[in-house]
Amino acid sequence: MTVQQRGLCILGATGSIGHSTLDVIGRHPERYRLVAVSGNRRDAEMLSICQRFRPAYVAMVDLCAAERLQGALAQAGIHDVEVLSGPEALTRIAALPEVDDVMAAIVGAAGLLPTLAAVRAGKRVLLANKECLVMAGSLFMDAVREHQVTLLPIDSEHNAIFQCLPNRSGLRRIILTASGGPFRATPLETLASVTPEQACAHPNWSMGRKISVDSATMMNKGLEVIEAFWLFGMCTDTVDVLIHPQSIVHSMVEYQDGSVLAQMGTPDMRTPIAHALAYPERVSSGVSFLDLAARGPLTFEAPDLNRFPCLSLAYQALRQGCGAPAVLNAANEVAVQAFLDRKMGFLQIPALIEAALAAIASAGAETLEQILALDAETRQYAEGWVRSQGVPVA
Repeated sequence: MTVQQRGLCILGATGSIGHSTLDVIGRHPERYRLVAVSGNRRDAEMLSICQRFRPAYVAMVDLCAAERLQGALAQAGIHDVEVLSGPEALTRIAALPEVDDVMAAIVGAAGLLPTLAAVRAGKRVLLANKECLVMAGSLFMDAVREHQVTLLPIDSEHNAIFQCLPNRSGLRRIILTASGGPFRATPLETLASVTPEQACAHPNWSMGRKISVDSATMMNKGLEVIEAFWLFGMCTDTVDVLIHPQSIVHSMVEYQDGSVLAQMGTPDMRTPIAHALAYPERVSSGVSFLDLAARGPLTFEAPDLNRFPCLSLAYQALRQGCGAPAVLNAANEVAVQAFLDRKMGFLQIPALIEAALAAIASAGAETLEQILALDAETRQYAEGWVRSQGVPVA
């Protein structure tokens, strides 16, 4: 059977999701043609991508990185790759007419505008950037409906829910699973002294530094609760979290008749990526098959909100509504970066977020301009908080 090749744009090609996406499409060259990719500063990695996949366009946010890449491509004799630079280049490649699918894998608020551009251009969007929905859930989903876009979740939890929802009849709740990160059993009195290296040492998943810290605080799960609220049209009290240290059950859906459907698999992001890329078909992802007998017992436990206050803050922001989730996200991004830069301690991450939620008026965040202004205001407040109250990490 002849398969029609689809043009793909990867926003965030040099990150962990980008790497996994490239691995999957490299296994199926007859199905996927890489049209465009974006990166921030990693021009050496982008050169390798260009040498292997020959995309027509590369967008580098950093101007100096773009210039280095341009020179390296010329030196390598590659003249058919157009190098663009600046944040505006991301929105351009996301809306290219030759692009069918956009993998939205930029981490953080920086992914909002290019992902929204892809939606408005009518592309099929593979959403790995949860911040789009955390910051601008109502606006984003309205655009999805207006432009009749197919939106496929890439987060392993939301992809699992998507696979377990053949229909919504009798749906009672959804259950997001969480590994608990590296500090699930660490004595509480020692958390104040943990280092960025310890926080980034995730026991199951290979992820970027920011997402790894979010997993350690369980803010990542809090953001996913907000994402699930918008993706699946849930109520706040029908999205639950359960700690599952083995990361085999990726999420569950419970129905009124007592049935619970779960999606399982080895902890490898290539599985949800392959599912979304080929949807509604199935293709090989390169992931090893699950051997339950060899894996041993699967365990579950309720999250301890004293250990993970960021999860509680995310629920608080979701219940508060308006622009509170955007404040939560911006404050968290500043807090995590300050921790990674050793400007403040691990336990100061939730302290900063709580202070921002109390200090920033979040009403009236309905338009894109209002959301971006709220994001900027929160970042300014959070950066001042770090300067005045941050305690450097040893």
